[in-house]
Amino acid sequence: MKILLTGAGGQVGTDLLPLLLGRGDEVAAFDIAPRPAHCPDAVQWVQGDITQAPEVNDVVRAFQPDRIFHFAAILSAKGEQIPHRAWAVNMDGTRNVLEAARQFGVAQIFYTSTIAVFGDGLPDVVGDDVPLQPTTMYGLTKVAGELLGAWYQQTYGIDFRGVRFPGLINAGIPGGGTSDYALFMYVDGLRTGAYESFVEADSKIPFMYMPDALRAVLELSDAPRSALTRNIYNIAAISPTAEEIADAVRSRIPGVNLTFKSDPVRQAILDSWPEVLDDANARADWGWAHEFDLEKMSDDLLPKVKALIGSSEGGEPVPA
Repeated sequence: MKILLTGAGGQVGTDLLPLLLGRGDEVAAFDIAPRPAHCPDAVQWVQGDITQAPEVNDVVRAFQPDRIFHFAAILSAKGEQIPHRAWAVNMDGTRNVLEAARQFGVAQIFYTSTIAVFGDGLPDVVGDDVPLQPTTMYGLTKVAGELLGAWYQQTYGIDFRGVRFPGLINAGIPGGGTSDYALFMYVDGLRTGAYESFVEADSKIPFMYMPDALRAVLELSDAPRSALTRNIYNIAAISPTAEEIADAVRSRIPGVNLTFKSDPVRQAILDSWPEVLDDANARADWGWAHEFDLEKMSDDLLPKVKALIGSSEGGEPVPA
């Protein structure tokens, strides 16, 4: 299988690349950043701008992928700071990918959406078909991307499918998401012994550990089209409060000082998101099931964060 991965230098793409190679796929990566030092040698890295249609066309024409995993995006908090760039990357970039797929016969586009597509006034448990009324540029571009992909499938027959990710947690440095507070409890808890979260202690949104998220991508991408009843699926794992995450960290890092001071802008974004997702359609259609709860994730994550921090000793500090 030939896979083109856009946004390959981001949080999800970085972790997905070795999994694709490990199962025997031929992989090309497309990102505005230069090839990172940790990128596997077998990956064909192409530096380019997702907002420029000729550059997207060039890489799709040259590589002729069977599938495109479209991960390039500007996330929620950063998107509110640079909304016009967020529109260009998230919306124009998605259109460029879909149009290149149409022109050059790519069979499948896998799209990563988000819980930011929802908005205020949500029910306690949010299903796939709750009205989408996002409050951020990130969320509204992802809604538009979901609809545009479905139109390309209806009009041109491209197999368009994807997931709405909850907040993702992995052993890395986040890229500007509103859910970053969760990971920084682990990172700064180990690095400095303290962290002040920018949310209220009782804030609650869905989260997922990265190994589960990556598995969801691969399982849905590989699922037979005939089994799918929709294009975009909620996927869920855990929904802890910020205080519950802090307690999990405190129980594993003696003496750590974790406090809370809500930032009004980011708190407002967080409060517009679901607390709990209903992913019954994903479980019924393609057998989705998460593996990691908060305790199992914390046990697995902390050694990886220690290694991340240790790798920065003697060099540049891990950025906050």
